Amino acid sequence: MIEKRRSPLAELALIGICAIWGLTFVMVQDAVELIPVTTFLAYRFIPAAAVVAIIFRRSLGELGRAGARAGVVMGAFLTAGYFFQTLGLERTTASNAGFITGLFVVLTPLLGALLLGHRAGAAAWVAAALSTLGLYLLSGAGGEGTRLFGDALVFLCACSFSLHILATDRALERHHHGALLAVQLGVTGAFSLVLAVAQGDLEVPRSSTVWSALVVTSLLASALGFFVQTYAQRHASPARTALILTSEPVFAGLFAYLLAGESLTAVSWAGAILIMFAIVMVEAVPRLRVSAPLPER
Repeated sequence: MIEKRRSPLAELALIGICAIWGLTFVMVQDAVELIPVTTFLAYRFIPAAAVVAIIFRRSLGELGRAGARAGVVMGAFLTAGYFFQTLGLERTTASNAGFITGLFVVLTPLLGALLLGHRAGAAAWVAAALSTLGLYLLSGAGGEGTRLFGDALVFLCACSFSLHILATDRALERHHHGALLAVQLGVTGAFSLVLAVAQGDLEVPRSSTVWSALVVTSLLASALGFFVQTYAQRHASPARTALILTSEPVFAGLFAYLLAGESLTAVSWAGAILIMFAIVMVEAVPRLRVSAPLPER
């Protein structure tokens, strides 16, 4: 195995992308108050898919039917993840959504063990127990119904992202990552567009809040974010890359505080800390991880 040469520039760029991903929780929450969820997701993912498809057009043309089917399966899980996350942001706080979304790191080895027979050590189950307690505390220890429902939706988002990682792990063994990304982003965008048209929700954004959220989430968080993550993984081990990516929920909480005035109670802080500890525990023990890239935001 060739040892990767560390690049501080690559790691700094990845931290910057994590900050953008954290920022998107607040921006999306504001945007979906002004435009239907399906319309927002369609406008977010169709341009992102087009950009990636143009860049990887040669690999996309060589994907074949098997690769296209794999991309569609990945797209189905990715679509579910973003729908649950965006719907959840209508009903819970951006900080809660950020920390709960990060649970996909803990859920991935567990779902891999339960569904695919992967091995998950004792530490993975300990991390799951800690994150479950953390989720309970972060949600206000069984607090009021609307936020609890929103937290539950975001938890389903984390489950969907975990399944996306497992599907990606298999697909990358045979197919080009850029072509797969173009297909799955296209699936999410197309499904959202069809649903928006069927519901009569398709409309032209009229608010700068929505337009700014679309630019950041489509071009920066999705298209650019993917390229930066790929570049960083060429210069850092998967464990180091994943540990950097765990900063995303921290940025989500920070931007929620700075831009939306959100604040966590002492109980919620305890829950957030437990979730972060569980995430780091899983990523700090290499044998607990599934060797697959994390889902593109």
